[in-house]
Amino acid sequence: MTVDEVAKALKDNPAKILLAYGFNSTGKTKLSVAFKNATKSADGKHAGVYYNAYSEDLFPWNNDTEHGEANIRMMVNHCSLNRLHSQISEQDVHEKLKPFRPKYDFRFTPHRDPERGIESITFVPAGVKDAPTIKISRGEERIFVWCFFLALFEVEGWADKQSSHFFIDDPVSSLDDHNIFVTASTLLDLIESQFENRKIIVTTHHIGLFSILADWLTKGEKADKFKKHTKMFILSDRSGSLELEDCREDVLLYHLRLLQLLERAHMANNIRAYHLALLRQVLENVASFLGVGQFRYVLEQIGIEDPGEVANIINVLSHKRVYYYESDMLVPDSREIFDNVFGRLKDHYKFKLHAE
Repeated sequence: MTVDEVAKALKDNPAKILLAYGFNSTGKTKLSVAFKNATKSADGKHAGVYYNAYSEDLFPWNNDTEHGEANIRMMVNHCSLNRLHSQISEQDVHEKLKPFRPKYDFRFTPHRDPERGIESITFVPAGVKDAPTIKISRGEERIFVWCFFLALFEVEGWADKQSSHFFIDDPVSSLDDHNIFVTASTLLDLIESQFENRKIIVTTHHIGLFSILADWLTKGEKADKFKKHTKMFILSDRSGSLELEDCREDVLLYHLRLLQLLERAHMANNIRAYHLALLRQVLENVASFLGVGQFRYVLEQIGIEDPGEVANIINVLSHKRVYYYESDMLVPDSREIFDNVFGRLKDHYKFKLHAE
């Protein structure tokens, strides 16, 4: 299939929520552009709203190297959305940033011409009086831009006018596992608030983000609301031709990649609350493969004492979406559960993992 044919297949799919996983360089950004072209009206107007790499490119840095970085700042390139900037405040973006617990503060510098919106954004360390401006990390930058757009989605004159769909492509570049979990939560909030009135397409290269969203949408506490409206795909590039493959509903593919991700974090002694959610995903995959409905059976098979209690703990920690207001580090008891279950799972089923 060509990228235009894949875009048409997504456009024609009756599901309201489309979730697609694809490796880097499979053409997800091109797909979002092709989808935009496929859904334009006859007069060339956009039908929906998009977030992709082009959105992130609107925010380049001016490092002010000529003056020793004294006025380092994030610039805002001009585009058709700048006219909407006057409708969002710094507080609006702060509200979207709260779950990520940023360590910086920021301020907008408006353009002299109101139609051109915000000229630049400067950042300073949070809580430090008279601190010089700073350049935030690449991951922090990606989070900030995503939250800026989350705020922009809510203003009049854009998403309410181009109301056919949202197409969100990979808002997780350069993020650590914890912030990927939080980003997944913001995406679920967006889906929940919008899917009844418009189509939502999310594409990503990150197997963790894909798996968490797939789990919440099809097996989470609100799955009854989402499941019948959700379709999941694997986007692959085979000899220059894109393939849009259905995921089997009973077993999420690429579970070995999840195991590799967990192995890498385990070897680095960097296990976070997010990884318990991924471990639960793997346990459910194994349970589905064995033809049983609950992963408690898998815990019994690998020799976990009191498997019912351990299953309950894993379920609670996996579904506790508000945990990001607390620490993402596992307390010792929870870490012990992770180590025990993960180790026994690998030993019992003889998984041979090479953490990339």
